[in-house]
Amino acid sequence: MNVDKLMIQLEQKHPGEGEYLQAVREVLESIEEIYNQNPQFESAGIIERIVEPDRILTFKVPWVGDDGKVNVNLGYRVQFNNAIGPYKGGLRFHPSVNLSILKFLGFEQIFKNSLTTLPMGGGKGGSDFNPKGKSDAEVMRFCQGFMMELWRLIGPETDVPAGDIGVGGREIGFLYGMYRKLARENTGVLTGKGRNWGGSLVRPEATGFGGVYFTREMLAVKNDTFKGKIVTLSGFGNVTWGAALKAVELGAKIVTVSGPDGYVYDEAGISGEKIDYLLELRASNNDVVAPYADKFKGAKFFAGKKPWEVKCDIAMPCATQNELNGDDAKQLIANGVQFVAEVSNMGCTPEAVEAFHSTKIPFGPGKAVNAGGVAVSGLEMSQNSMKLNWGAEEVNEKLDQIMINIHEACVKYGTNDGHVDYVKGANIAGFLKVANAMMDQGVI
Repeated sequence: MNVDKLMIQLEQKHPGEGEYLQAVREVLESIEEIYNQNPQFESAGIIERIVEPDRILTFKVPWVGDDGKVNVNLGYRVQFNNAIGPYKGGLRFHPSVNLSILKFLGFEQIFKNSLTTLPMGGGKGGSDFNPKGKSDAEVMRFCQGFMMELWRLIGPETDVPAGDIGVGGREIGFLYGMYRKLARENTGVLTGKGRNWGGSLVRPEATGFGGVYFTREMLAVKNDTFKGKIVTLSGFGNVTWGAALKAVELGAKIVTVSGPDGYVYDEAGISGEKIDYLLELRASNNDVVAPYADKFKGAKFFAGKKPWEVKCDIAMPCATQNELNGDDAKQLIANGVQFVAEVSNMGCTPEAVEAFHSTKIPFGPGKAVNAGGVAVSGLEMSQNSMKLNWGAEEVNEKLDQIMINIHEACVKYGTNDGHVDYVKGANIAGFLKVANAMMDQGVI
């Protein structure tokens, strides 16, 4: 495999899809050596097949606003690879959504899902619809229109979407209600469902909890723990909320959260009712974090800035792709950061990742660190299939063990001269399972 040659070909076929091409290059560079050691992969065209989605559905979603005006948004579902199980991946509702972003997310999802060891393939979807400022009735009408187009393509053994940015419990409820009406069945076709109608305990917290469990294992490799560590988080949604809850429980001090408007620095630490308030901020649907500083004495808001300028021991991006760039990484390194864990999908740019690697700072990539969300989605699918409900403690124990196993796989394939390259380890471990499954099933 010649990575540069493959990337030139992909860029010619998919010009302008920067996020997708970035994600593909990162994986190919990590697996190049192991791929070339297995000539059967080359002869079977595994790479050429795995970098292209199985199919992409693009559709319009007309919906009527409360003012009676007809609006039109674009909807997508990218079904990337189902060699090891049904397509699995979230739906994102945000103005920034485009095909490049969804292809990058779907491609990453293949390997993330593989790392969980659960039988789930990779996919992603969403729309450029913006829930911010919309009434519940408007969100409902949009979700119903979106599902009118999507429902024929999904199913509990075919494709199981979940939530993502802009798609929480409210949106999943509206989507599932329309699916149930159209398909005339109650099945585990969506995850992140309400507890009263098939959802799993711990699902809202799962991505954040899992990210902290993985980071805990990174710390353990260095004979360290979260106790007494200063942690900076970005974002303020469910992922940040879950990460804050678990990190504080393990003895850390959280000092930042952020939004599109800037970041909040709370030197006293974000815990207790302050963490609970993050849920109120998200529920307000205003997508701003500044009100936190108004509510809690001593907290400071920095408009238009990112939290990576704050001195910390552990940095955990929890918001969106490429939110931490090369300059941010240099600032963190200068301030003495000891560990970086991507809880968001591809939260760091290639320049940032290279900066961490060059200074031997342990860096956990999103496909490993944030796999807890999809892991509990997989556990929700299992509960739906068996018509069972597990308690929170049982789900949490299973999540913890899955994250331990993912970390062990990263260490197994990423260790060299005593240093763990978690990016390489995660990519190789995730890739080998999918590639071998594709080999077993022939050229399809």
